[in-house]
Amino acid sequence: MIQQQQALGAEWADIVKKQRPVNLELQTIRFPITAIASILHRVSGVIMFFAVGFLIWMLAESLSSEAGFDMVKAMMTGFVAKFIIWGILTALAYHLVGGLRHLVMDMGYWEELPSGNASAYATLVITVILSVLAGVWLW
Repeated sequence: MIQQQQALGAEWADIVKKQRPVNLELQTIRFPITAIASILHRVSGVIMFFAVGFLIWMLAESLSSEAGFDMVKAMMTGFVAKFIIWGILTALAYHLVGGLRHLVMDMGYWEELPSGNASAYATLVITVILSVLAGVWLW
């Protein structure tokens, strides 16, 4: 009995080894657009999580005194601060559009491969448009 299990285990290990991908070079692996959209949704959530600290600090500083408000106002005229705010707005836009896409998918739509790919592309295109609009608004 034990010998049969060991033989079966060795046979199973040979099958698993044959099914593993041969090429593991990360530069040659191409993710499908749906995987990229999902990964970017998670990344945008992490960006927003850390951005909340920066935004709350700016709000607290601006409400602390007139001098604090003037400091935040002066800081927001600089390129670096505007770039950071633009990045936060872009992450927020992507997370919002991607979240709406996921809600629609949770309702049973866009679950097939062609419609899932199309919705992932649409999410990226809409985010680029919103990002450009945010950049125009900031600068």
